[in-house]
Amino acid sequence: MPEVFPPDSVGLVSPQLFTFDTPLELSCGRNLQNYELMVETYGELNADKNNGVLICHALSGHHHAAGYHSTADTKPGWWDAYIGPGKPIDTRHFFVVSLNNIGGCHGSTGPRTINPETGQLWGKHFPPLRVRDWVTSQAKLADKLGIAQWAAIVGGSLGGMTAMRWALEYPERLRHCVVIASAADLTAQNIAFNELARRAIRSDSDFHDGDYLEHDTIPRSGLALARMIGHVTYLSDALMEERFGRELRSGTFQQGLDAPIEFQVESYLRHQGDRFATDFDANTYLLMTKILDYFDLAREYGGDPIKAFSHALCNFLVVSFSSDWRFAPARSREIVKSLIAADKNVAYAEIQSDMGHDAFLLPNARYEGVFRAYMTRVAKEIDTFTTEEDAL
Repeated sequence: MPEVFPPDSVGLVSPQLFTFDTPLELSCGRNLQNYELMVETYGELNADKNNGVLICHALSGHHHAAGYHSTADTKPGWWDAYIGPGKPIDTRHFFVVSLNNIGGCHGSTGPRTINPETGQLWGKHFPPLRVRDWVTSQAKLADKLGIAQWAAIVGGSLGGMTAMRWALEYPERLRHCVVIASAADLTAQNIAFNELARRAIRSDSDFHDGDYLEHDTIPRSGLALARMIGHVTYLSDALMEERFGRELRSGTFQQGLDAPIEFQVESYLRHQGDRFATDFDANTYLLMTKILDYFDLAREYGGDPIKAFSHALCNFLVVSFSSDWRFAPARSREIVKSLIAADKNVAYAEIQSDMGHDAFLLPNARYEGVFRAYMTRVAKEIDTFTTEEDAL
């Protein structure tokens, strides 16, 4: 059979559904009596089970981080540029685990799955969550996989928040924490953008107070608008100018409110919004933006991030991007300063990029070099640990 995929691709992958029958106690005080997580893995778990790397997805992410689900796929997983043989997260050395978090809408237990107590879809009644609930469920997944300690936990944006929460909740269960384009909490401006997106969804006449599935519809316009609002904030002004400028689709202006889309940027945003409205669930979006809003790494430590990080035992890599105004480099530097003050080992890189917040998903030579160098160090540690254990 001829080679279908690039040589540095993990190739064909199949999601796995993991079922957990032990109740999961949530931060809100409620329990999930049972739950499921949709998971993909890449690479092989070694005999010592010490080469696991957990990938924590961002707001609208999911389990499909790398590879292809079929030969007909035109696009690979959302982080395929950085996961695979010879890539920074090298599957020749690492066993990579990527999951769709609880509350998601891509196979894991969430608003679109059945509430076993009622036999009906959870919908708007799904319990409110916090990042620590994701971390707890991920720890249960690690137990099921036989992974006592992750070689590294890696995440961008909301995923970076999840990785940092791991370092505090289960400090002995990870050796490295990679935090990319993230922050220890959200700014008021970020919370405001999230509220605008939620209001767009709730204002859609097809939302039906969250019961849209019972009415056999979805708030398509509201979801699309929410995505458009979010997407504008993920891109930089320079990138939008480079891609679209003031280019017209037709080459001429057409007057009137009912005139068709004229600017290329309008067409692009509407395409992104319409696609998102087809792929994502409105109740999940409301749930996850609230998780993002409420995240505060140092809340239970008197608001002191240095005190919070004093509980961590792992090493850290923190990466930011120059044009990211949603999670600005200054927010990453706050994390780094707190880690240094807490006497933790940390490496930091600010990457020059015109790609905005989405830069952490896209190819960039310096970003790739920094990421690769750090993960190579992690891989060498695994080899050292294995050699030392064999000698005992």
